[in-house]
Amino acid sequence: MATAQTAEDAPSFKPLPPPTLNFYGAPGLIDMPSGEASPEGQFTATVSYFGGTIRNTLSFQATPRISASFRYIGIQNWNSDGFDTYYDRSFDVRFLLFRETRRWPAITLGLQDFVGTGIYGGEYIAATKTFQDASAGSFRLPGRLKITAGIGWGRLGTSGSIGSIFGDERPRFDASQSLGGEPAYDAWFRGPAAPFAGIEWAPNDRWGFKVEYSSDAYEPETVQRNVFERKSDFNFGVEYQYSERLRIGAYYLYGSEVGIMANFQLNPKDPVTPLQVAAPDPVLIRPSRRANPQAWSTDWAQSAAAPTTVRDALAPELLEQGLILEAVDVQATSVELRFRNTRYLSMSNAVGRAARTLANIMPPSVETFRIVPVNGGLALSTVTIRRSDLEALEYDADASDAIAAVTGVTDAGRLPRTAALATDPYPEFNWSIGPYFRPSYFDPSNPVRFDLGIEASASYRFARGWVIGGRISHRLAGNVDGGRESNSVLPRVRTDGVLYARGADTTLDQLYISKQWKPRHNLYARVSAGYFENVFGGISGELLWKPASSSLGIGIEANYVKQRDFDQRFGFRDYSVATGHVSAYYDFGGGYHGQIDVGRYLAGDIGATFTLDRQFDNGWRVGGFFTLTDVSSEEFGEGSFDKGIRFSLPVNWFIGTESRRRVSTTVRPIQRDGGARLFVPGRLYEQVREGHFDALDGQSARFWE
Repeated sequence: MATAQTAEDAPSFKPLPPPTLNFYGAPGLIDMPSGEASPEGQFTATVSYFGGTIRNTLSFQATPRISASFRYIGIQNWNSDGFDTYYDRSFDVRFLLFRETRRWPAITLGLQDFVGTGIYGGEYIAATKTFQDASAGSFRLPGRLKITAGIGWGRLGTSGSIGSIFGDERPRFDASQSLGGEPAYDAWFRGPAAPFAGIEWAPNDRWGFKVEYSSDAYEPETVQRNVFERKSDFNFGVEYQYSERLRIGAYYLYGSEVGIMANFQLNPKDPVTPLQVAAPDPVLIRPSRRANPQAWSTDWAQSAAAPTTVRDALAPELLEQGLILEAVDVQATSVELRFRNTRYLSMSNAVGRAARTLANIMPPSVETFRIVPVNGGLALSTVTIRRSDLEALEYDADASDAIAAVTGVTDAGRLPRTAALATDPYPEFNWSIGPYFRPSYFDPSNPVRFDLGIEASASYRFARGWVIGGRISHRLAGNVDGGRESNSVLPRVRTDGVLYARGADTTLDQLYISKQWKPRHNLYARVSAGYFENVFGGISGELLWKPASSSLGIGIEANYVKQRDFDQRFGFRDYSVATGHVSAYYDFGGGYHGQIDVGRYLAGDIGATFTLDRQFDNGWRVGGFFTLTDVSSEEFGEGSFDKGIRFSLPVNWFIGTESRRRVSTTVRPIQRDGGARLFVPGRLYEQVREGHFDALDGQSARFWE
């Protein structure tokens, strides 16, 4: 008679280590891809070199099945446009079609260089099967053996072709005629196809050995140009896992070339320094009403001094938690607390700390907590929690889900007239001074340029919702001013960066004043004026409709700006423009955030920007965007249209202590004038959404921390 299998009896398997990467920075063998996928969220940086070609690749496993790569390459002796080294940019995307099982391999479909000039353009389907301690008869191979086989098109279908599976000829790549940047739909999976295969053996967790049969004939490098000599279809390699994050390798490729590779891997779920957070005080349990009815008396609330007494008791306790009290309103059975979060990246964490403080300070008769996080003078939402739920659920096995289920999140109303305000919330002055590093990428004569210097920034909040901010920088060294001057046929709203770099060593980067407020229910407003960025200054206004419990937000922004002088002091140039957008924001859940902006850009072109970001539980954000406007590819120039990827990393991921600071950067294949949007400090959506239901619910596990 069969018996039910318990969790203890069920078989468990050690997860396979992340797949190794190929010379393109994607899961693979040496030069060929494999059918595997990296762990979700994995971010990799790969540098490889062989045969006069260097490839620099950033890859990101955006979902369990979809990954994307951005690559910048240099090929020596290409002799294109008068440069000894030809530089090129490309994007890849991979789709994991089937996960590996005990019987079946992992299968992946990939598009290589599908948005770029097409020099590495190709498509493939690859399958990989893993065998642990493989054996055949009396022979046993210790360690992990992976066998990969696949079929490729384009570059990956040029050696050992088996014919055109799907018929039709494939358009030939011509670098001299390509502006790049547009997907080559008409070439995908067309033309000759060829098989590739390989084996990877890892006897232990440190060493790996690879051999592959390549289907890339390298015709542009070997037949059309004398970059290197290809004598064989086979490649061989040995790799060493130097540390948890760094892997290095040496290779012999195509019977003539020696190659090397290094890749560095990070995952948001594996911080450099584990976050060290001081444990919160436990929730104090109120005495039994039946055993001590006097403790539950509401007489204390009748005193005119009750609001200020509670305020004075709460303020220092909240400050110790990194929270600044703005106002508190008390009734016999309820309390409303408004506070600013200065410490925690997760607003749910801050709300949880505020709730504990209230539970440990307020008299027993107070059962309902209304907690209102405030950011930049904006009351973001009202989080309503019953005190009895805090007491009952703190040590519950499913405390995070349980507290989320009984917590209400609604729009924050006006501040009650009976509220006791903080004694000295304003003025608030903040400043910082430190070094800066400003890179400039993809100049054909020097792919990486940068400036180094020192910058000082400050903000002064003199009343609720008001801020004066600014930043001054002084360049100490650098070579950005030696880059190419613009050849744009559009108003040069972004491509005169070299002239701005030459303008002066000491510059006023920003100086502005801004006011933001809530004109009515679910509506937020901002008005700003000043020097918003290095290139433009003027006036800006914004309205955002965003209910606290809705995943959808709608915004409208209008700006009138003038282009600043190259010295970035107080003067302006002749060019001015009215620009603005209508924006839609949507939280899809699972950390995915979408945004569409439709309107007029700085060069006067009209179009839309589409953005998709992924935010992880610990605050990592990675996303991509592209902009299409009425500017043609020819008018736009190299790259055809604006696009890029962006990263925003929380500082606490590196330092291991709570901080709300971030390090952010955007990487574009090339910065042109079409689709260029004004930078305005303090746009509303990012300020507002962190205190709304989707963000709080998605971070409910942080409530008890």
